[in-house]
Amino acid sequence: MNNTLLINLINTMYNIGCLKCRVISFLIISFSVWQFINCCQSIIETSLFLNMSLYSTFSNKIKGYKRIGPHSRDIISIIFGSLLGEGDVERKKDGSRITFFQEAMHVKYLLWLHNQLATAGYCNPTVPTIGKKLGKKGKVRKIIRFATWTYTSFDWIYNLWHVKDVKVVPQSIGHYLTPLALAIWIMDSGVKASGGLILKTNCFSYSDCLLLVQVLYNNFGIKASTHSTGLPSKYTVYILKESMHELRNIVGTHIIKEMKYKLLP
Repeated sequence: MNNTLLINLINTMYNIGCLKCRVISFLIISFSVWQFINCCQSIIETSLFLNMSLYSTFSNKIKGYKRIGPHSRDIISIIFGSLLGEGDVERKKDGSRITFFQEAMHVKYLLWLHNQLATAGYCNPTVPTIGKKLGKKGKVRKIIRFATWTYTSFDWIYNLWHVKDVKVVPQSIGHYLTPLALAIWIMDSGVKASGGLILKTNCFSYSDCLLLVQVLYNNFGIKASTHSTGLPSKYTVYILKESMHELRNIVGTHIIKEMKYKLLP
């Protein structure tokens, strides 16, 4: 029914004068207004949702305290796995952010990592590029890096991983070391060695490394040990050869093809 016919019908029924006709005309008007209001509300809510989604997901203008959780278990696994490797969490004035870093030779892994977080709306979608950094003894290193947006809802991660600004392994790491987190850790800092796998944990204390060895066994039944690198207070975690088959079964589906060589016999 078009608008003109609807208006004429309402006027006719109202002018008849009987109470029933006037009640019917009133109900028609009320129903039409109700439909109109609902339609407008739906349009407004949809518009706000789209605008907020685009703004909060892909804009660096939004304040850190407005970037709230909860964060999915996969996102937390990616973050914690990276923090066991080359990643770090930085405290800023309006929250905390996670930084990711790799040598240029592992560019495909870092780009995969960036895609996981950018697709989920956690960082700038612009693809990071290879840059240069001055290393020890003036050696120029080719690196690639990126960072998430700043979130106040990442502050708890900073507090877990830092004691007096020193990076540590959280005592609760066992709760967060999922198969995905373990896979990220391996891709981030794993090195094949003597049939097993070395996980470079140079930035952690001896007690931190012992904790990781215990968690690997408790969570996955993986046997590992702690070894000195030969440098003062520098240690690595070594996954024994006898546990490599089990390790492949646990993390195999999470390892990208460019990193599968780390798990080969």
